[in-house]
Amino acid sequence: MPGFNRVGVLCADEFDADSGKNIASDGGRRSSGAVEVFGAVLTLLSVAFILLTFPLTAWMCAQVVQEYESAVIFRLGRAVKGRAKGPGLLWFIPWLDVIRKVDLRTVSFNVRPQEVLTADGVPLMVDAVVFFRVVDPSLWVMQVQNGYQATVTLAQTTLRATLGANTLMDVLTHRPGIAKRMEEVLYGVSRLWGVRVERVELKDLTLPVSLQRCMAAEAEAARTARAKLILAEGEVKASRALMEATSGLSSVAFHLRYLQSMSSVPSGASVVVCCLPTELLDVFISQQH
Repeated sequence: MPGFNRVGVLCADEFDADSGKNIASDGGRRSSGAVEVFGAVLTLLSVAFILLTFPLTAWMCAQVVQEYESAVIFRLGRAVKGRAKGPGLLWFIPWLDVIRKVDLRTVSFNVRPQEVLTADGVPLMVDAVVFFRVVDPSLWVMQVQNGYQATVTLAQTTLRATLGANTLMDVLTHRPGIAKRMEEVLYGVSRLWGVRVERVELKDLTLPVSLQRCMAAEAEAARTARAKLILAEGEVKASRALMEATSGLSSVAFHLRYLQSMSSVPSGASVVVCCLPTELLDVFISQQH
């Protein structure tokens, strides 16, 4: 029966495929288990050999880890379980283990000057300084090949992206806030490498010469306008004060004030004095009242 044969063939193919997968997975587990057993046996033999020849092999199996360091141990290519070792005296099997020491001190580096285009189209030359330290030596060794270079490259690209999303005035007036955002972005990415970014600072902002001249001219014009406005307001207040002062003076008091003002004029000054009759002052004062 053709239909039955086709069904039988399909079922047989599916069975063979599934059985092949099972065989492959079982073979992988067996090989992995065999490797683990071989590694355990080799480790036990190495420990037994070290114990038997301890006085001679003691200097080969000891390693000193400084207070500011941690050591990640790889035995037969696999990381030894548990946290990183150190500081202090560390024992290892020299022909089976590989030790990678990691410095835990804070490291700083300068981000070379980057030409950044702000959100309003202004070109800037910006450099920064970044402070970071390793908090998880295992991730630092196993998750990134060259952690220092990767952090430097990440800081350069983050600097471009962060400043490119802000206008020139935001960059000039909100530098601490921009540095804080850069720190958050760097920490969010680099923590997967076992790194903690502690601080980011923008060192210098260099504007084009033409833009500096324009900003200087704008600032000078604003200061000149503000000075003229203050001077005009002062003259208005002085005129109002003089008007209030003269409104309460009699003709005799006004005349005495006039003579007092004349006496305060320096003798060497070239001043033209015009004498007016007192009757004209009386007429003027009467009109004011």
